[in-house]
Amino acid sequence: MLLLLPIRTSIWPRRTPYANYVLILINIVLFLLSYSFERQYAYLIGGHILSLPIRPWAIEWVLVPRYWHYWQFLSYAFLHGGIAHIVSNMFFLYLFGNNINDKLGHLRYVVFYLTGAIVSGLGFAVLHTSSIVPTLGASGAISAVIGAYLVLFPQTQITVLYWVVLFIGTFEIPALYFIGFKLIIFDNLISRITPAVAYEAHLAGYVYGIGLMLALLATRILSGTHYDLWVMIRQWNRRRQYRDTVAAGYDPFSAVGGRRRVEARVRSDGQHQEKIEQIRRDISGRIEQRNLPAAADLYVELMRLDPGQLLPRQQLLDIANQFVSDHRTVEAARAYEQFLAHYSTTYEYTEQVELMLGILYSRYLHEPQKAVQHLQKAAERLTDPGQVQMCHDELARLSP
Repeated sequence: MLLLLPIRTSIWPRRTPYANYVLILINIVLFLLSYSFERQYAYLIGGHILSLPIRPWAIEWVLVPRYWHYWQFLSYAFLHGGIAHIVSNMFFLYLFGNNINDKLGHLRYVVFYLTGAIVSGLGFAVLHTSSIVPTLGASGAISAVIGAYLVLFPQTQITVLYWVVLFIGTFEIPALYFIGFKLIIFDNLISRITPAVAYEAHLAGYVYGIGLMLALLATRILSGTHYDLWVMIRQWNRRRQYRDTVAAGYDPFSAVGGRRRVEARVRSDGQHQEKIEQIRRDISGRIEQRNLPAAADLYVELMRLDPGQLLPRQQLLDIANQFVSDHRTVEAARAYEQFLAHYSTTYEYTEQVELMLGILYSRYLHEPQKAVQHLQKAAERLTDPGQVQMCHDELARLSP
């Protein structure tokens, strides 16, 4: 017996994903209203008798590829064939959908989800035009959401629960590998052992989610990060171009000077990225050695090369604290600001970072407006009496 179940991701949404919660609620409510816990109903569809645990009012929502109606390409995604079906689907939607909702915003996320359901239904129907097997469930739309997660957050860590015979435990794996190899390739292409599963709908959803997100990032309609799949593809392509250029000496402009300029540009891009990666490795090494002053200096160099680089949470916090110890207040404030921008929802002592920033802006950087903003946020959550008093005293000192 082998079970691999993702149970959490390493990132949390910055904003409450209300749209995803509403979609989950709608799915659950419609399941409770449409599913028959007592009996199977027999339905005559196209001269064939089908037995389903779906109440009569909802049978028109089920998608049967051979006898479809246009509304069924969306309605089928809000019906489920059992408790295990609805629970597993809503768990995966919660696990991966919250961060996609946060990235896209509420309206765009809902449109993306509903379109994913339609595309998945169409994909299944096109490949099974003569099938009378009924199709229902949100799996296709959720596959689109998971595909989007693969593109937008490929390097985040997924904690996976494993159960092998008598051995139970967890391990972490990058989302790119777990989603790509386990959920897409293994579950939907290699191991098709579960009966009555619409694998083609899942694959259509994955293709839609991955393809659309890559297109939005490539056209910059959707803002990317330094860690999304589109950036990884571009970096790989730059390295490939450099290797090919060096190996073959091909002149795309039929001129030696043009070839040299291309080689120089590709080499420069590759060297720049390699330098960034080397600095990140050096920072990790210095922190492991507890040489925080050297790690802080390397962080400054990293920000100079690429201000969008983001260190792991604890590394960034350690470096920000080191800047304070070294009285490097400008660097400390910038590091704390970056920390709050990316980790405020996952760090349990955010109010202390807000307090530190408020003091930095108030006493050292002479920016009272920023100081008040951070101190007010800190005051709302601080519980330590000494810190609370310090925060209130600083706010009182800044009051006109």
